[in-house]
Amino acid sequence: MSKRKIVSMPGDGIGQTVLPEAIRVLDAAGFDAEYIHADIGWEFWCTQGNPLPQRTLDLLAEHKLGLFGAITSKPRTEAAAELDPALRDKGYVYYSPIVAMRQHFNLDVSIRPCQTFAGNPLNFVRRGADGGMDEPAVDAVIFRQNTEGLYGGVEWTNPPQQVYDALMTHPKMKNFADVPKEDLAISTRIFTRPATERIVRQAFEYAKKFGYKSVTVCEKPNVLRETSGMMLALAKDVQREYPDIDLWNTNIDAQMMWLTKNPENYGVIVAGNMFGDIISDGFAGLVGGLGFACSANIGADVAVFEPTHGSAPKYADYPTPIVNPIAMVLSACMMLDHIGETAIAERIRAAVAAVVAEGKVRTYDMMKMRGAPDVVEKGAASTMQMTDAIIAKL
Repeated sequence: MSKRKIVSMPGDGIGQTVLPEAIRVLDAAGFDAEYIHADIGWEFWCTQGNPLPQRTLDLLAEHKLGLFGAITSKPRTEAAAELDPALRDKGYVYYSPIVAMRQHFNLDVSIRPCQTFAGNPLNFVRRGADGGMDEPAVDAVIFRQNTEGLYGGVEWTNPPQQVYDALMTHPKMKNFADVPKEDLAISTRIFTRPATERIVRQAFEYAKKFGYKSVTVCEKPNVLRETSGMMLALAKDVQREYPDIDLWNTNIDAQMMWLTKNPENYGVIVAGNMFGDIISDGFAGLVGGLGFACSANIGADVAVFEPTHGSAPKYADYPTPIVNPIAMVLSACMMLDHIGETAIAERIRAAVAAVVAEGKVRTYDMMKMRGAPDVVEKGAASTMQMTDAIIAKL
């Protein structure tokens, strides 16, 4: 049987550090695959006017699976300023390549587990009723609609006249009637019924499969009545097919407050694109931060797995890499789960858990140090030393 082929996209900054470390762990765990490098990121925007080249899309279309590190994104004016002068004024516009990839392949289901590792010094603690310290076990899995909402890219500064005229037919636009068109910046929040129902149903299916007792819709239907309202209404319809799973409804603002009150009460959470992004980062903060935050982007044919941290360019050029590779390793485990290699995935997760519990090898974030080039000299593990420790536990 031929080796499985995985498209490897390190991207920018620390993505180029953590992705090779995850592949080292996969190799050590006995996962037999061929990794095909693909270009993505800031370099290709600056030199080619496209941070997601067609050749990378072609590789993903062919091989169906991708591991992705991180990308750097910058606002429009900064992106335009860094474009090769020979490419300027030729109609090139910067768009986030990971967002573009999700939309190109309709990777509309994002899954972001946020689960406690025993012994992690970064785990959330609170004061108990008796005055002592309590460390609740967090086990939340966020389902984020990944292609629509505020990330859909339908927006304008100084909207075209026909768009402006259409918007002005809405009664609420009278509040902006005195604002000159050139002073308007407008972003849309689009939910479609099929995509919204799909993410909700995926959340309930996951809860059923893994024994979660509730699915929480985390939106804002009391204000965003059409979009958030659609998700909540569809969730009520879908929940009738899962009578053993409770449906909860929280507003995103209140949910962020409750994160530090009773995070152990929440199981599967489903939200639109922006609120899913927010709530997943919030829960990640309770289980160790972005060094532990993994994710999947899943479509009908293609799936891409990535840590949710950014490219952190200030750390990328340190002589000794210091960043925590665990989020990337756990993202690789999600890929293994997706293709049915669950035994290998569980071995790797068990190895990560053993390293964290033992507490002898900790990256700078786990030691609550400020990220600096000298943290390894002060006792923090380097990126490679953490990988070595995980492999040793295998």
